[in-house]
Amino acid sequence: MKPVVIVGAGPAGISAARTLLDHGIKPCLIDESLLGGGQIYRRQPAGFQRSAKQVYGFDARKADAVHRTMDELAGLIDYRPETLVWNAEDGRLDTLKSGRAESLEYSRIIVATGATDRILPVSGWTLPGVYSLGAAQIALKYQGCAIGERVAFCGSGPLLYLVAYQYAKAGAKVVAVLDSAPFRAQCRALPALLGQPATLAKGLYYRAWLSAHGVPVHQGVTLQQIEGEQRVSGIRWDRQDLACDAVAFAHALRSETQLADLLGCEFEWNALNRAWLPRRDNAGRSSLAGVYLAGDGAGIMGADAAQMAGERAALAVLEDAGVAIDHRRPAVLEQQLAGIQRFRQGLETAFPFPEDWAAQAPDELIVCRCEEVSVGDVRAVVDEGHWEINRVKAHCRVGMGRCQGRMCGLAAAEIVAERSGRGIEHVGRLRGQAPIKPLPFGVQVQP
Repeated sequence: MKPVVIVGAGPAGISAARTLLDHGIKPCLIDESLLGGGQIYRRQPAGFQRSAKQVYGFDARKADAVHRTMDELAGLIDYRPETLVWNAEDGRLDTLKSGRAESLEYSRIIVATGATDRILPVSGWTLPGVYSLGAAQIALKYQGCAIGERVAFCGSGPLLYLVAYQYAKAGAKVVAVLDSAPFRAQCRALPALLGQPATLAKGLYYRAWLSAHGVPVHQGVTLQQIEGEQRVSGIRWDRQDLACDAVAFAHALRSETQLADLLGCEFEWNALNRAWLPRRDNAGRSSLAGVYLAGDGAGIMGADAAQMAGERAALAVLEDAGVAIDHRRPAVLEQQLAGIQRFRQGLETAFPFPEDWAAQAPDELIVCRCEEVSVGDVRAVVDEGHWEINRVKAHCRVGMGRCQGRMCGLAAAEIVAERSGRGIEHVGRLRGQAPIKPLPFGVQVQP
């Protein structure tokens, strides 16, 4: 019998697996990481002794609860850690673990693939010592180390303040936080943010703690250049220079949608996320029968919402399979998710996308580091009359490298839109390609 498969063991995937098991269905849970928890609740390796409070701060109890659930599930379901899903077609998934490839057929699938940083390149971003905010957070949470001795945090979004706070709290030297969002934008967003007072309070605390502990916080400023030769030596913004040996930057998050694309889900433009996202209903059902979407991989809403969405998607699987459920629970979950969605709209007001980025990007700036494609290369293709992003890709190779456009695709689309005079929603989206992530040479295919 073909199993119900869940891809991703973050808050959404773990919640979905728990719900299915509680109703008598033993799912197959696949995750790239060694230990379940996702990025927000990423677990320490065995032997590390930091307390949950030290690693997760205010979210320590939530992290402990997620980890306990995962530990309980591991021996009761078909749990496959350290396993990459790199392709999907014809009702099966192609996976890779320890250099060995396998195919797995499924009856239904819940895609809970999470999110990564949205990168808007800046001069010098390819220097050693430059990390995304998420990568800097992984180094601290998973490896117990800082990315440098004097670290600058730049970009925008709630993660900017959270990671800067986590570094400073752990004893690292944070030389500055540069936020492109002006303070007045956050004031305008306050009424919407009051809908989730506990979450708002945490954000205000991080900001206030940084200032109280001598960390300079600059708002409404633009990071112009990361300086250095062999590695990072400083940053420049608004005609100011600051010495540092590491930089972490990003402009909020982007959903990991490649697997949903390969599965054949229909996509639609989502202005709130400023991205194309797989279409889903309030229960998490996609446009394809048997394919369900949950968590930040279907739209950025945070860890709490991901847990709710994972449970709701699992309940949809059960409903569609004819399994009896408590019919009051879906309505409760959908109401809670709607409330978080309103808070999410407030966050976008508080941390607006820097829409002038594409116009200000210099021609020599590398936008696709895999293929060494510059902003000028992309503009040249647009000037030739090509404005659909996949046509631009075909002409200059932007998005053809190892990351398959996961890092550069959104930035390239911004360049194309600005140069062609079109709205970002009109230049299309990069089509997903297998493998979703790079595969090593010499992969063994199981017969």
